[in-house]
Amino acid sequence: MSDVTETDVNAASAAGKKGLPRIALIGGGVALVLILGGAGAFFFTQFGSSGGHEEAAAAAATTAFYDLPDITVNLNTDDGAPTFLRLKVALEVRDEAMIAMIEPKMARVLDAFQVYLRELRRSDLEGSAGIYRLREELQRRVNLAVYPASVDNILFKEILIQ
Repeated sequence: MSDVTETDVNAASAAGKKGLPRIALIGGGVALVLILGGAGAFFFTQFGSSGGHEEAAAAAATTAFYDLPDITVNLNTDDGAPTFLRLKVALEVRDEAMIAMIEPKMARVLDAFQVYLRELRRSDLEGSAGIYRLREELQRRVNLAVYPASVDNILFKEILIQ
């Protein structure tokens, strides 16, 4: 017969059961620390870093604006009543060098704006959605006219429909 008694087997089994939960707790704790540490590092690098603010400030410092001459056009109307649109627009570009590239092509820009604006109806300019579409279309047309230069944004200084 063997030297192992029933008491020895029960004691070994109880020790094994105590060891398993202890290992699970330690492993779970380590996993939790790793997950929390990774999440904290991610959020710190995404939101807590002051480098992003400095980069945005540096980008804003190099941004340049170019004021276009006032634009006044007749809008397209079905009833023949005269309706006018007057715009004051500024172009936002990356830097002063971009303005030097755009200025010689300004006649093309104004022509593209005039042709597009004369086809608009008063209803095309209603609400913020209408103004947003106008901004997007003007930016697309100016970028086509000044290529390879590019305009980052169209800024409306005045919009008057009369």
